[in-house]
Amino acid sequence: MVVPTCLPLVRRRCHACASERFRASGKFRVNAHHKLIDVWLLARCTACGDTAKFTVLERVNVCSVRPELLDRLHDNDPALTAELLQDPVVQHRARIALDWDNAWRLDTGGSDHLDHEAIDVSVRFEARIPVRPVRLIAAGFGLSRAEVERLIEEGKLVSAIRLSGKRSSDFTFTLKR
Repeated sequence: MVVPTCLPLVRRRCHACASERFRASGKFRVNAHHKLIDVWLLARCTACGDTAKFTVLERVNVCSVRPELLDRLHDNDPALTAELLQDPVVQHRARIALDWDNAWRLDTGGSDHLDHEAIDVSVRFEARIPVRPVRLIAAGFGLSRAEVERLIEEGKLVSAIRLSGKRSSDFTFTLKR
């Protein structure tokens, strides 16, 4: 299982120093204008520390926002921060992308599977973390990426999906020793 270990960095250009990485603070700014509400996720530039606001909701009628969501926003719920960062609508609205480098780990459930002749593996993602399957397989079996590529070429590592490129959804593969 691919599990997040922390919030990913947010990729967007800083207007103060031209850096391209922000760290989400887990705090929200909620601003009401009569019956309309704006919500921003606050983040700090990793280089200069300047604060940026990423739009979550913009000029939305307060009545249309679920009360439990409003409570979570006012409480600066860290789980809500993680949910909103991964929401494609929020990413598009705020013009951000996520940088998952060093923000995930692979939980293999032990290494007793390595002595079997053929191993059927199911990879599950706890969050939408784009990772190259070759990198996951190499990390899970203690192989180099070159060895994994060689196994694919030899037909000893097969999958219904293409193993090149990045994936963020569940997949399965079979490794033949």
